[in-house]
Amino acid sequence: MTPFAYRGGELCVEEVPLATLAERFGTPLYVYSANRIRDRIRAFKRAFADLPVRFCYAVKANPHLAVLRIVAQEGVGADTVSGGEIERALAAGIAAERIVFAGVAKTDEEIRLGIEAGILQFNVESPGELERIAALAAALGRVAPVALRVNPDIAAPTHGKIATGRRGDKFGIPLGEVPALFARARALSTVDLVGLHFHIGSQITALAPLVSAWERARDLLLDLRRSGLPVQRLDLGGGFGVRYRDEEPPMPEALAREVRRLFDGLEVELIFEPGRAFVADAGVLLARVIERKESAGLRFLIVDAGMHTLLRPALYDAFHAIVPVKEPAAADERLVFDVVGPICESSDVLGRNRLLPPLDAGALVAILTVGAYGATMATDYNSRPRPAELLVDGSRVAVIRKRREPRELFADELVPDWLSGPGGAGGDVP
Repeated sequence: MTPFAYRGGELCVEEVPLATLAERFGTPLYVYSANRIRDRIRAFKRAFADLPVRFCYAVKANPHLAVLRIVAQEGVGADTVSGGEIERALAAGIAAERIVFAGVAKTDEEIRLGIEAGILQFNVESPGELERIAALAAALGRVAPVALRVNPDIAAPTHGKIATGRRGDKFGIPLGEVPALFARARALSTVDLVGLHFHIGSQITALAPLVSAWERARDLLLDLRRSGLPVQRLDLGGGFGVRYRDEEPPMPEALAREVRRLFDGLEVELIFEPGRAFVADAGVLLARVIERKESAGLRFLIVDAGMHTLLRPALYDAFHAIVPVKEPAAADERLVFDVVGPICESSDVLGRNRLLPPLDAGALVAILTVGAYGATMATDYNSRPRPAELLVDGSRVAVIRKRREPRELFADELVPDWLSGPGGAGGDVP
């Protein structure tokens, strides 16, 4: 099921025509379906209902406070990778004891924030980080809960830029070094070593690599226990893929079956960190056609969204379906277009070789499955304002982020006094 469907010839989100939103709020425009986010979370919770599993939403996928509030209301925690994400999660109502802090570059300030807030655990990336956490906890008179992030040397079948579990990736502790560091952590009085963390990448659409990582997690758990080093929690990460084109990612029920098979009877708490899987297909990006162009035998559909509003195609060669907001008739002509944006970069292509009606200037298109890694990666490049963002819940519509007007983009910029005269007064470099 999808919250985006044609009704009466118009593409709608839940009960609201998208064309109505574009006319009212302008384009480019991000639109999210609240009920789709709820449905995706509940599907995972149902599949794992009989298992000792907690879910912590990967905030980086879509960190908007409104999205995080839905996550909080559904009883899901947060997987964070910065102090800012911790503060967002707390502000949205996610309890500190449901927050995991991951990432390779935790600063002392961020670590203090997590310790003082009382978060669920730090996923430790290196021996040096472990020692820093222990020292900072000691200075605060606290004990910090930690899990060691393991690099299992598994190459996930995903884009190389979002694979994180291979030897040579910056993430995690090599598998062979974990037992000694585990023993070291157990000896530190100001850390509470609660378990292990595994995460091998994002947009994984095959079950096998996930199972391979989970098998290594189980085997390491058993080895450590046999050595007298108890493991009470396994954070198995996320990375569950979604369908952008013709992928067939495993359903939550298939994931849960493998988890039962591997961990039944081991008396270990499990954490999963879905992000994209909860929010990706809950969002669309609306764009308006500026003009059609033919050049060197190619057809271009030029729209007002681009790599500044949706970076994934330029960054990862990612595919996003693009459809007209007004439903075309089956007999209508279709032509092959490259759908491109307004940014002065040849990489500003949202989709190549797309079969679309010959849309005129002013027509609307919807770029699908952008609820994850869409608005969160947007920029003001070329001094083009970031899109507004809307949340739709049934027939209710709310602006959850206003569009910034061009003058607002530089309202916080300061010009030195010595440049205030005609042509600039010049001066010494301090």
